[in-house]
Amino acid sequence: MTRASLDKQPHDVASMFDDVAERYDLTNDVLSLGQDRIWRREVAKAVDARPAQKVLDLAAGTATSSLPFVRAGAYVVPCDFSLGMLKVGKRRNPWLPLTAGDATRLPFKDDTFDAVTISFGLRNVHGTERALREMLRVTRPGGRVVICEFSHPTWAPLRTAYSEYLMRALPPVARAVSSNPEAYVYLAESIRDWPDQPRLAAMLQDTGWSRVAWRNLSGGIVTLHRGFKQG
Repeated sequence: MTRASLDKQPHDVASMFDDVAERYDLTNDVLSLGQDRIWRREVAKAVDARPAQKVLDLAAGTATSSLPFVRAGAYVVPCDFSLGMLKVGKRRNPWLPLTAGDATRLPFKDDTFDAVTISFGLRNVHGTERALREMLRVTRPGGRVVICEFSHPTWAPLRTAYSEYLMRALPPVARAVSSNPEAYVYLAESIRDWPDQPRLAAMLQDTGWSRVAWRNLSGGIVTLHRGFKQG
């Protein structure tokens, strides 16, 4: 498997995630030094799922990210375009309605979900603005989107150290713990290529989301963006 280029061709990226599915959660825990658990807790707080609400969890992978919404009493649909990821997730949580789907062509009706969320996945979608419009389409009026994504540290020394970690430290660590270390080289490059906080906020506004705001986590290594669909 050759590394996918940064134009994010869907077949290449899906195949790449199929390859890393079995050890994906463990690898993320190691590479983030355990920070991914904190980030996911913050996502759950931002989504603020309530009993009987419908939540769409995009790029859900093995559905680890969906479990906090289940515990809150919401009806959660984990959705991913990697069949390998979904297969592992179904084995671990057979009762969840895991669904195969492309974020740019979601297999759901208009105005279906109270909340749509995507963590560390929008960066890998071929057509970011199309995906944001699709999320808006399937969200009910008054509903919300929460995006958790790697971003750009706001403090220059941290930004430099983080960039060094991505390109120098991450690949050897990935080789030690991942079934497809080349995938993580691609992911590191895609993080550096990703828009910063104001640019992603502008994209949300341009695609129809209102009351757009963001909050940095870990000094801006990760950022939560939130928007609402006008009622």
